[in-house]
Amino acid sequence: MIRLYNTMTRSTDPFTPMEEGRVGLYTCGPTVYNYAHIGNLRTYIFEDLLRRTLEAEGYEVNHVMNVTDVGHLVSDSDTGEDKMEVGVAREGITAREIADKYWAAFRRDLERLNIVEPTTWCRATEYIGEQIDLAKRMEGAGFTYALEDGIYFDTSKLPDYGKLARLDLEGLQAGARVEMVAGKRNPTDFAVWKFSPTDQKRQMEWESPWGIGFPGWHLECSAMSLKHLGEQFDIHCGGVDHVAVHHTNEIAQVESVTGKEWVRWWMHGEFLVLPKTDEDESKMSKSSGNFITMESLVERRIDPLAYRYFCMGAHYRAPLTFTWEGLDGAANALDRLRRRVAAIRTDRPGRVLDEPLTAFREACRDDLNTPRALAALWNVLRDERADGADQYATLLEMDRILGLGIDSMAEVEAEVDGEIERLVAERDDARSRKDFAEADRLRDEITARGYLLEDTPEGTKVRPG
Repeated sequence: MIRLYNTMTRSTDPFTPMEEGRVGLYTCGPTVYNYAHIGNLRTYIFEDLLRRTLEAEGYEVNHVMNVTDVGHLVSDSDTGEDKMEVGVAREGITAREIADKYWAAFRRDLERLNIVEPTTWCRATEYIGEQIDLAKRMEGAGFTYALEDGIYFDTSKLPDYGKLARLDLEGLQAGARVEMVAGKRNPTDFAVWKFSPTDQKRQMEWESPWGIGFPGWHLECSAMSLKHLGEQFDIHCGGVDHVAVHHTNEIAQVESVTGKEWVRWWMHGEFLVLPKTDEDESKMSKSSGNFITMESLVERRIDPLAYRYFCMGAHYRAPLTFTWEGLDGAANALDRLRRRVAAIRTDRPGRVLDEPLTAFREACRDDLNTPRALAALWNVLRDERADGADQYATLLEMDRILGLGIDSMAEVEAEVDGEIERLVAERDDARSRKDFAEADRLRDEITARGYLLEDTPEGTKVRPG
């Protein structure tokens, strides 16, 4: 039995889907006006581990993810510039070209991280009709009102508004959570449809019953999940920053017109944070300009799967502090794993080892406890009594969830420059002359330059330190 933490109940409970053998899963996707940063990608790694765990348990997962290519303002207060327009101003190309460019970059990041793509991609611009229809249903049910800049949802008319975040609505003052828009009836009211400015032409705007404009940010996820997963489904995921505003408002939009509990399980990944400064920890964010992309890791010749391994070293609900030293440690661990796998890899059929696989599966079933799961993987390799073919078969089964590419792992050789090659050759010569003191001195010099040596029957191998 899988046990998963539910943000709505604040408890970890046995998971059972609405339909036996099938799981409906919605994950909030990227806003494609810039590259995703590695903090964003931590959330997608957690969601991939969730999906892989469900599938390893035999569930058929219908995974839907949105692509926000319009209508997401830079502020949660329904004010400011549209992020797509920010991208247009920055790069001098059309909004559609911005969206296509960064969606392609996002999918490339997923591929590098061995993240399985969703069953269905939903681009917000392709579901404008569904979003307008949902807004009309809210209007017909009496939940919206018009202001000068758009149509707003009246949160005071939904008795349990804010239940996901457990908002203190009575104690919430205007401006305490978001900037107060003139005319809003309540601090928590939010835009369902925004009107285009009268003094400028937006690149992305549509006719609607209320005038030319564009959908509010929260509307697309509600409308597209209704379209593909129905009025009730199993699991909705996102980052922890979505709890208080985005997911709270998604719930309000759907449950105001259906009168039903919309999602049974809400799951949220914690922040990737930068090291503490005098001003405390800081989450990584594009709006602050304080972010690192996957491309920047690749440029530093860091394997993207090392970042996946790094993320799995902490539980998805725990904040994870990013440091280059920590990432280097994960890269070294991944290299060690590759060397061990290369040593036992064989075409000879092996038997999956029940006891370590059970320990691994129990860790994954326990709210995706990846640190325990990784420990179970290493325990397989530490068992000197186990047959190599059996170890390899067991690791392959574990990798259905971990996604580290064990089936394609091979020995990693270090790229060395001419100076290191010269030192290695001199050491080999010293060993052949039985001048072991000189050989040891040369080994120490090579080690000090960041390389390790391994003496094998095939000769000296050099690898990163």
